[in-house]
Amino acid sequence: MSRSDREAVAGVARRLDLGQSMPSAPPGAGDAGKAPAHDVAGCGTARTRPRYRTVFISDVHLGTRDCQADRLRAFLSSCDMERLVLVGDMIDLWAMRRRWYWPQAHNDVVQKILKKARHGVQVTYIPGNHDEHFRQFDGVSFGGIEIRREIVHETADGRRLLVVHGDEFDALIHMGLLYRVGDAAYGVLLMLNRWMNTARRWVGLDYWSFAAAIKRRVKDAMRFVGKFEHCLARRAREAGAQGVVCGHIHKPDMTVVDGIHYYNDGDWVDSCTALVEHMDGRMEILQPGRDDTSLALPVQEPAATAAALASGTPAAAVP
Repeated sequence: MSRSDREAVAGVARRLDLGQSMPSAPPGAGDAGKAPAHDVAGCGTARTRPRYRTVFISDVHLGTRDCQADRLRAFLSSCDMERLVLVGDMIDLWAMRRRWYWPQAHNDVVQKILKKARHGVQVTYIPGNHDEHFRQFDGVSFGGIEIRREIVHETADGRRLLVVHGDEFDALIHMGLLYRVGDAAYGVLLMLNRWMNTARRWVGLDYWSFAAAIKRRVKDAMRFVGKFEHCLARRAREAGAQGVVCGHIHKPDMTVVDGIHYYNDGDWVDSCTALVEHMDGRMEILQPGRDDTSLALPVQEPAATAAALASGTPAAAVP
């Protein structure tokens, strides 16, 4: 682990007052890795508080100015779940190497997750590329949170879903300079998105994802997403799974790829989405606290699709 990574992780631990609760590397590990009521659209108030079997979130990027920490904390406060899966890039160590940024709102998100773990929620953390340091702690638990490189999640209706962050299947990430240029360009897009929505708030308008609208109109981005989905579908099939859950590309989606059900839970810097499993095994993408049609999401999985997949019917044959 680089010195800058150690300093970033130590700084976060100090702000969270975790002291010695941060895990130490296992032997042989290398140098790799009663809640308040909130009225949140898609989640409900305390009187209509929903309960999910599983909630998947990823790409929160705590430690950056673009992280929508307040929205995420409100979502986590408004819903109950049996299991919470953090699908990578929760903390952006890359950004924190360049500049320290950790406001109280980011502390609140981490403390909210730790509180859920203390109250019996099964929390699994699958690190991504921006928090890859934590991958060296694969199999270690701390604060009630288990760290894993990947898992196979079984839904209530019997489906097996491979859960990975997804950076391993991103061809651009291995292209060095080209990836850094693309990452910088996306950072500029997020900055413009932040400025534009600040202006929209001044005039009383709701949040609108400028970044998502741009990405949908760039053909090269769509081709990249298609290749990414096919790679993940192939990996899920190799793992004997009927579907795959991932993050990484900040594009929430729910579709069928090569007979494999593909779910991307999105992000919390732009899309502000979560993937949830209902008690009957149905999957749904939520956009808490947003009135935004720029994403054009297929937000809820038809019950017929889930039932057919659980029974072994090829996904491609499901209408």
